Amino acid sequence: MARARRYDPERRERIVDAALRVVRRDGIAGLSHRAVAAEADVPLGSTTYHFGSLDELLVAALRKLNTSWAAELRGATLRAGEELPAGIARLLGGWLGADRGQVELEYEIYLAALRRPALRPVAAEWAEEVVTVLAPHTGRATARALVALIDGIGLQALLTDTPYDEAYTREMIARILNEGTDEPVRDSSEAPVRPTGP
Repeated sequence: MARARRYDPERRERIVDAALRVVRRDGIAGLSHRAVAAEADVPLGSTTYHFGSLDELLVAALRKLNTSWAAELRGATLRAGEELPAGIARLLGGWLGADRGQVELEYEIYLAALRRPALRPVAAEWAEEVVTVLAPHTGRATARALVALIDGIGLQALLTDTPYDEAYTREMIARILNEGTDEPVRDSSEAPVRPTGP
């Protein structure tokens, strides 16, 4: 008689971590139950038992990424004398500069929601979590504008291979908060230019 399988939270977490490693290494196109099972060193049936579809697995992976970022943002504090625009710009620079591969992984799974409707509510949770953290300082409408700015700057930095410009980010945040000056850091309509290599 076959032994009944049971839900195993630790194994489930191991499978999610393995899925994140697979996507980071091979992209979402390389994600399969077989690849994840091999990465997690578990039987193939274990991955399909805990996650009936790849979308379910991606939802769990995106939710884990959301939780990590939200915890980091909630735990962040402004330095002594630091204004909100400077603090947000510094935190964004730290996130983009800490581990490019991790940031690419987060955006790849986040943007997979464009083609995978099951991911959309979880992607929206990320934006809502950041709005919730920022809203006490800015109000909800302004917090949403800041989330859009953060998303845009992050994507531009990744897609154009341009260095993160903390001064520009600080100025744009200040403008959204109506704290900016009339003197621009540079023309905000100027598109980032890919640096020329040797």
